[in-house]
Amino acid sequence: MLSIFYSMQALRARATMREMFLLASLALLSRVPSIGSSSDYEYVWSASSHRESRCTEIPEDLRLCHGIGYTRMLLPNLLEHESMAEVKQQASSWVPLVHRRCHADTQVFLCSLFAPVCLEKKVGPCRLLCESVRDACSPIMEAFGFGWPEMLNCSRFPLEEKDLCITKNHTEKSKESEHKAACPQCDFEMNADVILQNMCASEFTIKAKIKKTKIQNADKKVMLQKKKKAVRNTALNNQELKKLVLYLKTGAHCPCQQLDNTRNHYLIMGREVEKRYILTGIHQWDEENAEFRKVLNEIKTYRCSALDSLFK
Repeated sequence: MLSIFYSMQALRARATMREMFLLASLALLSRVPSIGSSSDYEYVWSASSHRESRCTEIPEDLRLCHGIGYTRMLLPNLLEHESMAEVKQQASSWVPLVHRRCHADTQVFLCSLFAPVCLEKKVGPCRLLCESVRDACSPIMEAFGFGWPEMLNCSRFPLEEKDLCITKNHTEKSKESEHKAACPQCDFEMNADVILQNMCASEFTIKAKIKKTKIQNADKKVMLQKKKKAVRNTALNNQELKKLVLYLKTGAHCPCQQLDNTRNHYLIMGREVEKRYILTGIHQWDEENAEFRKVLNEIKTYRCSALDSLFK
């Protein structure tokens, strides 16, 4: 088998971008870090047949992968997206998962699929890379009611020693531990882009106060005060909104400071999962905050990508 190692040092056009999980949600969100470069990764491939491909520039509005460490990508990509418009629509929903920093390799793994580097052969991720990202990030996705999607089934990807794949050339610990104390649904920076992206991963967005909470198995049951207001078009009718009870999935033992304060109003987001409404985000209603005012100005007209097709 012919194998060739490409050092990403030759593709060192490094850039950073300030970006949003989960499921990214997903992301699936936290304090928004710069999404890093992949310059320390090596590409391993062997000769094999492949479909005719074309190279194209990675556009600035492909937020998931612009600034990843190389500037040109192949189309169709490894997810069979034929057009850049389709790539942008599908990839945008994964930016939140990168923001969650659940694994140091999340962006490199996803971009190897959405925007494979423009080399002679298409190069995908190694199975072990997929499994490592999946094991670290799927609990975050599950907290938002999303499972690891079939299109990212790690059995699809090759073993490193046998076939073409991307593997990591250094060891780096995940930064998840910096934020692991807080429930992921509650661990958000007041950032308009982050909040709006989290809204897109949700089915309803309301304004309400917390009445009380109680532990129920591994979850936390959240009761709201009677007065609630729909903030964005929601799947809930008036009767459902009136009786709404939320569940903080796997939140029995992680802190959520917002739920301890019954005086403040909150911007609350959620989705229906298995006939229960789960909480996917909660932000203090603070109209004096510039980022929150930006959210209120954009929330009714903000255009979301098609999340449903991704996380099935």
